[in-house]
Amino acid sequence: MPVHLRFVGRVFSVLATTLCIFAGYPPSAYSQEYGKPDRGQPGDAMIQRYLQARTTQLEASLADDLASLETWRERLPQYREEYLYMLGLWPLPEKTPLQPRVTGTLEGDDYVVEMLHYQSRPRLYVTANLYRPRHKQPGEKLPAVLYVCGHSGRGRNGNKTAFQPHGLWFARHGYVCLVVDTLQLGEIAAVHHGTYRENRWWWHARGYTPAGVECWNGVRGIDYLQSRDDVDPKRIAVTGISGGGAATFWIAAADERVSTAVPVSGMADLQSYVPHRVVNGHCDCMFLYNTFQWPWARIAALAAPRPMLFVNSDQDPIFPMDANERIINTLERFYSMYGAGDQIDAVVSIGGHAYRQDIRQAAFRFINIHLQGDPGFIDDSEVALSDETKSNPGHPIAPEKLRVFPTDADLPEDELNTSIDEHFVPIAETTLPQGGGFESWKETKLKELRRVVFRSLPERIPAAERLDDQVPPRLTTEPGIQLTLRNDIQAPTEAGRMILLVANNEDDAPSSEWLRTHLKPEDRVVVLDPRGIGATRWTVHNPPNYVARAHVLLGTTVDTGRVRDAAATARWLKQHTNRSITLAGRGAAGLIAAYAAMLEPEVDGVLLVDPTTTHRDASAPQFLNVLRVADAPELLGLLAPRPMKLVSNNAAAWRYTAVCYDAAGAQQQLSIGTGKASQ
Repeated sequence: MPVHLRFVGRVFSVLATTLCIFAGYPPSAYSQEYGKPDRGQPGDAMIQRYLQARTTQLEASLADDLASLETWRERLPQYREEYLYMLGLWPLPEKTPLQPRVTGTLEGDDYVVEMLHYQSRPRLYVTANLYRPRHKQPGEKLPAVLYVCGHSGRGRNGNKTAFQPHGLWFARHGYVCLVVDTLQLGEIAAVHHGTYRENRWWWHARGYTPAGVECWNGVRGIDYLQSRDDVDPKRIAVTGISGGGAATFWIAAADERVSTAVPVSGMADLQSYVPHRVVNGHCDCMFLYNTFQWPWARIAALAAPRPMLFVNSDQDPIFPMDANERIINTLERFYSMYGAGDQIDAVVSIGGHAYRQDIRQAAFRFINIHLQGDPGFIDDSEVALSDETKSNPGHPIAPEKLRVFPTDADLPEDELNTSIDEHFVPIAETTLPQGGGFESWKETKLKELRRVVFRSLPERIPAAERLDDQVPPRLTTEPGIQLTLRNDIQAPTEAGRMILLVANNEDDAPSSEWLRTHLKPEDRVVVLDPRGIGATRWTVHNPPNYVARAHVLLGTTVDTGRVRDAAATARWLKQHTNRSITLAGRGAAGLIAAYAAMLEPEVDGVLLVDPTTTHRDASAPQFLNVLRVADAPELLGLLAPRPMKLVSNNAAAWRYTAVCYDAAGAQQQLSIGTGKASQ
């Protein structure tokens, strides 16, 4: 039986994938969807069409990478920096002392298992089992395998114990194999599902994804392997299935010391994740935040031209075959540009999401070829392998014996694992303008906001367009997004303002008490329900929070789109009324109004009532990476010298805003006071 089980119809799928890359939409015949699309709310169809169009646009950009090897190589330094940033790893963290400690040893006839932990960062503990041959020649340097685990819950024992047969096989065949626990399913259990079900939306603001932790733990695992005197530092492979397959990509793309990679069922593409909704089948560790709007296969291409075996199963619903074919054909083209087409290969196994005999044989053989120079057929992949069903675990080694911390009393009291999402990605230090430096400070902050927070928006947001003569007006703020103002435009008096109220929900209206107390008789209020509010609301299920998470995979957020809606509508109002435009909002919508004003210079002022005081708040608008630039009180200072009325029951929280207005010489343009902020 051949080891590499090529998918039937390979040549045909190459043509199909080429058409996908250059023509846009993939043929529907090759699309495998993950459940039916939502249709329970009036905005479901609109937002899904919008996400499809954005996906197509991003995936089409892959053609530029494939233009020539010279072009690709020129872009690689920038791509590597962007990639690490999107994992929360740029600037690169300091490689602090690992402080490895072996807490126990278990000996078999032909293997030894070491129970050990290391700290990938101070107090971030990685628990692991290291498998090595019991007998080796003195001074011999062995090839090594970093085995990253998938989502196989084993409770207090750590998910590393579920994959012990792989460690045993490698040890029996002359390897040192380090099997590491994941952050969520290790002996010190933390969280992978922050935005999937835990409503930790501030992860977006911090730029935190557990994928970054898994990547860094793996990079530091390679550091540990290279520190051992029994490991050949130039022969290190990484492999794993499912979540471990994804981590294989993360680590191989980030660390060029990985000489061979074998990801098993670890990657689909944006077409699969977003319009086909496969994101719903995955937790947050499977994704980086696509700040720089990459086509997804570019991540895997960073490993070229190092040897890679891309493995999948033909009936895997969360890594469907249409995506599998698109990715492997793309990778083959990248490797061919290097003249290394023989270094990339693929295996497709028959069945669902599992690690079957043919996959093990192929993975073990591929690693043998590239780390030991042995192309021989693998005929013992079933030796001592466990039955991994819950009803009959059948482990060769009792899982309790593989614990790094044998009892709960042994767990380190200083661990940061369970709160690492609050520490892993540093937030920006507060920097305020000094003396006459306001304009340069403002320019620097705005530039960084546009680079990593609002990158998905155009440099100048175009004015909305009116679709027809309907009253109230129907507008489109960007292709695929259509909104209706709640009331018609009626020109105010010469002295009056046009107030554009950005609504949080259907209850926000010109008659709302929280707004009326801050209006003048001559003001005219126009209410905007941005996307997802009112007539364009879409279905929300927690989990999996499809729409919000899909946006992040495309390098944006729902609230970034709402900022665009507000800015585009304000610009349109300015053109059609020629009156002073004030953006207004309450709570989270207050910050949306403020950021829209930052990006639209024709907005004359803002009225903010009880705006969210920090992006660390779960109720704050979701903007990617914003806390890596600054927090809300500092950023609102960018509006100076335009007039701002800020009403808050926590006026002291906005002291940095006042400092910025002072530095701009615009103290008189800022009003911060307390008042009745809500009904």
